[in-house]
Amino acid sequence: MFQRLREDIACILERDPAARSFSEVLFCYPGLHALIMHRWAHWFWCAHLGWIARWISYFSRFLTGIEIHPAARLGRRVFIDHGMGVVIGEMAEVGDDCTIYQGVTLGGTSLAKGVKRHPTLEPGVIVGANACVLGGFTVGAGARVGSCAVVTRAVPPGATAVGNPARIIEASTEASREAASVRLGFSAYGVTQGDDPVAQAMKGLIDNAASTSHQVALLWAAIEKLSHAAANAPDFVPTDAQTKENFDAAGLNNLVK
Repeated sequence: MFQRLREDIACILERDPAARSFSEVLFCYPGLHALIMHRWAHWFWCAHLGWIARWISYFSRFLTGIEIHPAARLGRRVFIDHGMGVVIGEMAEVGDDCTIYQGVTLGGTSLAKGVKRHPTLEPGVIVGANACVLGGFTVGAGARVGSCAVVTRAVPPGATAVGNPARIIEASTEASREAASVRLGFSAYGVTQGDDPVAQAMKGLIDNAASTSHQVALLWAAIEKLSHAAANAPDFVPTDAQTKENFDAAGLNNLVK
């Protein structure tokens, strides 16, 4: 038991820059207290002492604002940050090294008894604040669920789910998009890695359009020079080609911030 406690405190010190000392985490982190009381409740639940298990769970919610059903299975080094309003349902499974922020719901969408109604988080999953993961599916290892996302279907390992309803952004898609953005002189993660990938894609398209507009202007300038050279030709036709750029990339980027 003390080994698990040391692991939990060490993972909080590692993942939370606001955590300053062992004693501060031990006495002042409700996520840690909720995990400790959940282990007691889960032991009683497995011993078929459901009433005692539910009472411990209820008391834990009263103290911490975090509600974890005694039957839920939580792995090692799970970090519930802040934690107020977190709800973890009866059949939920949370793997090792997962991080869950405040307001998260691991809930179900079915009323049928005897079927898996709540999600499974594989190791290393991060679930952002106020996100809802609803249903008996699996969120793959290392996946990320964005803040306020509503996820109702499986998320592949390493992918990102954002929005309501959640869009699943594959890890390979993110990598190729970032590579393309770098070639365009634009970093998709220049501000923060938590940005909406769709907004980042829009910014990449805007920068690409700006680059294309610049190249077209250069081409028209070259054509205009050739036209002046051929101005004395009998079949010369004047042109009103645009040789100056007027593409407002900065203004459009501001719209998708």
